[in-house]
Amino acid sequence: MSVTMRYREAWEGFWREAPQDTGAVFWDADPKVTAALHLALFEPYVADADLPLVDLGCGNGTQTRFLADRFPRVVGVDLAAAALDHARRADPAGRARYLLLDAAEQGAAAALHTELGDSHVYMRGVLHQCEPADRQPLADGIAALLGERGRVFLVEPSEAAGSVLGGLAQAPAGPPPKLAPIFRHGIAPGEVPDAAVPAHLEAAGLTVLASGELPLTTTESTPDGTPIELPSKWLVAGRTT
Repeated sequence: MSVTMRYREAWEGFWREAPQDTGAVFWDADPKVTAALHLALFEPYVADADLPLVDLGCGNGTQTRFLADRFPRVVGVDLAAAALDHARRADPAGRARYLLLDAAEQGAAAALHTELGDSHVYMRGVLHQCEPADRQPLADGIAALLGERGRVFLVEPSEAAGSVLGGLAQAPAGPPPKLAPIFRHGIAPGEVPDAAVPAHLEAAGLTVLASGELPLTTTESTPDGTPIELPSKWLVAGRTT
């Protein structure tokens, strides 16, 4: 069984089991505290606002639907069919389009680029969940989707998030309810060095145009009711020549 196949099956199992309710998944935060904040950082670098936007790793589509109100054409893609089932049920009006796609699979992103043309990409917390062997192919897939004019906004938990997640996982009462299914399905976040994220994009032929730090809001809280936020780093990248 390939690395990608193991990864896909883990996510299929997770999304088949996940509740449909908004906010029931660990990272399914309100777009007001996720995508809206990210767009404020992204939009100054989006010269071609008429391009499609691909929400890569869209999951149940919460952020996708928000983005569909702000870009003329939005496509949510995920490698788990069960995730896309959630997204379509939550979007009966069809504000966005949802496609099954593994962007780390050779040629898959290029084929979508052939259909859409140059596109912007929004990706939140996907790279660190990939198997190490899939990280550079995923970055290459992002570059293929962007083409010459697109820009990517990418946000990933930083190295510092590892200690936060480790502490939650090793709590005496066990991990919080919304975090437990992630570990149970074998898709616990991996450790990606902060410097590796821009390095993957640069190896794919992209230039980092802006970067910074921002807490990544989750839907879970500590026992005393404090919302759990993960330290994260964001960047904007694209081709400059």
